[in-house]
Amino acid sequence: MPEATARVMPHRPGAATDRPEIYHDEVEGGELDIVEQPLSLFQTLYGEPWLRKLFILVVLACIWEIYGRILNNDLLFPTFTATAGAFFSSLMNGTLPAAAWVSVKVLLTGYVIGIALAAALTALAMASRIGTDFLETMTSMFNPLPAIALLPLALIWFGLGNASLVFVLVHSVTWAIALNTHSGFLGVSRTLKMVGRNYGLKGFGFITKILIPAAFPSILTGLKIGWAFAWRTLIAAELVFGVSSGSGGLGWFIFENKNLLDIPKVFAGLLTVIVIGLIVENLIFRTVERYTIQRWGVQH
Repeated sequence: MPEATARVMPHRPGAATDRPEIYHDEVEGGELDIVEQPLSLFQTLYGEPWLRKLFILVVLACIWEIYGRILNNDLLFPTFTATAGAFFSSLMNGTLPAAAWVSVKVLLTGYVIGIALAAALTALAMASRIGTDFLETMTSMFNPLPAIALLPLALIWFGLGNASLVFVLVHSVTWAIALNTHSGFLGVSRTLKMVGRNYGLKGFGFITKILIPAAFPSILTGLKIGWAFAWRTLIAAELVFGVSSGSGGLGWFIFENKNLLDIPKVFAGLLTVIVIGLIVENLIFRTVERYTIQRWGVQH
């Protein structure tokens, strides 16, 4: 049998001894010359997420302005400049901040109660099988039910006031948060749970140090969905309820100016709803995500 021959690659300067086919050119002194190419101004600016989002908003505002000028009918679609003028005038005279504060106070009340109720239902579901069955049954029944459909009952039970608004807000918040939180807990890997048990974690410590960090992406998703549901439900409820407890929120601000045919102020109210939504999403939820999910290393 002829002996097997191996092909020997010619040695080149700078070649690795264990991988002769891989080599690099050496510079004077035997060190690699690392060249860093500075980013252009465009690349630097493009790398900032807030600048990209601001650019999108500017483009949308320009499209809004152009379409409004082409239509040339403020009763149908006011321009962006007309809406901005109505927005700042209502902001300076205090009408818009007062309406926004009324809405935000009611929303936070319903949102906090909904979170507490969702936490109780999730804890019950994690504690026993009957609790799991109860939560699954309740979410199947009430999660598809629009909160706005409960307005007639809220009027009968609680009358015309903040209590009725809080009732429909709690309904819109609870089921989304409970469903996502429970799904997040069920999705925690058995290996991670075993690690927590091996470290002697039990009860409250096991929940706070293992389950919540691992399931927090789902929990945060539920909080976002619950906030969006609550915000939409509140504006719709205020449009139906009108003035609540002697003062009106953003929904009433929009409805009142619609009746006065002051359409730029109607759009100013809608713009305020959008601005508050952007602030909550990009300032509050993004900050929470940065200090929890990304720091804990559980970003999906």
